Amino acid sequence: MAQDRSAMGTAPPPVNGDNFLSEKSQLLTTATDTNTPLASSRAESFHSAESSQETPASSAKTTDVETLVEQDPTFSFPTNGSPLKVPIPHPQTPPPGFPKLTPEQESKYAQVLAKVSTWETLPASTAKKAAQVPISDNERMWMTRECLLRYLRATKWNVANALARLQSTLSWRREYGADTFTFDYISPENETGKQVILGYDVDARPCLYLSPGKQNTDMSDRQIHHLCFMLDRTVDMMPAGQENACLIINFKGAKAGTMPTVGQARAVLNILQGHNPERLGRALISELPWYVNTFFKLISPFIDPVTREKMKFNPKTRDFVPPDRLWKQQDGDLNFEYDHKVYWKGLEELTTARRKAMKTRWENAGKKIGEYEMYLRGGDHPSLQQEIQAAVDASGASSQVDVVAEAVGDMSVK
Repeated sequence: MAQDRSAMGTAPPPVNGDNFLSEKSQLLTTATDTNTPLASSRAESFHSAESSQETPASSAKTTDVETLVEQDPTFSFPTNGSPLKVPIPHPQTPPPGFPKLTPEQESKYAQVLAKVSTWETLPASTAKKAAQVPISDNERMWMTRECLLRYLRATKWNVANALARLQSTLSWRREYGADTFTFDYISPENETGKQVILGYDVDARPCLYLSPGKQNTDMSDRQIHHLCFMLDRTVDMMPAGQENACLIINFKGAKAGTMPTVGQARAVLNILQGHNPERLGRALISELPWYVNTFFKLISPFIDPVTREKMKFNPKTRDFVPPDRLWKQQDGDLNFEYDHKVYWKGLEELTTARRKAMKTRWENAGKKIGEYEMYLRGGDHPSLQQEIQAAVDASGASSQVDVVAEAVGDMSVK
């Protein structure tokens, strides 16, 4: 796959705009004013200045697709009538970006950010009195600005509940081993192509196809690990400005004997709802036999209302996914053939390169908790460090970087 330009050390985009610099300089004035009680105002000062900047959402609407979505020069659709066999690396349309926060939401975000920035250890598992283990770099990078906001939205902006759920997910991922699953370990589960990440919907969400009728293994923990792994890879495929996925679930050919138990279904819902909050954009569910309808009725009490609203049964899929990017098996026009050896290698190369590029950007920007996902994914947005530095530069100061950094807590890895 093509090497990411940011991974090669290309400098991040510069911060532009006199208004932006002026607003940031007000932060520095507040932070360094000896007549201002710094300890009580640092978080509010920083985040009110931050909220005055143009939001990623509004930036996305005025930015060309090519700027937001880095095209892969090594990818092209077959032109000789042969089927596509590898993942599609980018959407056709620009992602929507992220919504602007209200002042109250900004305040709650600042509280969450300030708290998680002090975390040095977390429980190794979800068990009571589990041993405390230091937070890793990968866990710090995972706690992006948008990640913290997803947990706030999922808890209706309750700061204490959002913090509890964030800690619970991090401990669960450690206990479950989510970050240890490899392509080699998961490979046997996907030999029939029962889960395929392919293309993007009309809102630039990556599509994860789930085909229970292609089940090829007996029920085991690895089957659940498989879904967890593919959800993480779907996140890898999200372009800058996107945080949701589209699930396309087709029960054609599914046999009653292969349906999961209610307990297993609850485990899957725990992964989707509990530990991937606000990640589901929509779920398109089709060709349900009677026993699947019965099964959905059984698990319905465990599906939260927000998730239920995003589930569409027997929809016209072409209304939600561009027909030329929609797999033919789902009534689309895309000629795609699942060849496990070819597809699995392509998915591994693509997602591994993207994770490496994100890690490089995060390290180059100071390893900060609360980093912008738009920046990490190579979008047209400054890093958090660039915003802080812009405020310092605009003020003409030379020794207040630490004071400004304290406004958002000490987020750098020591």
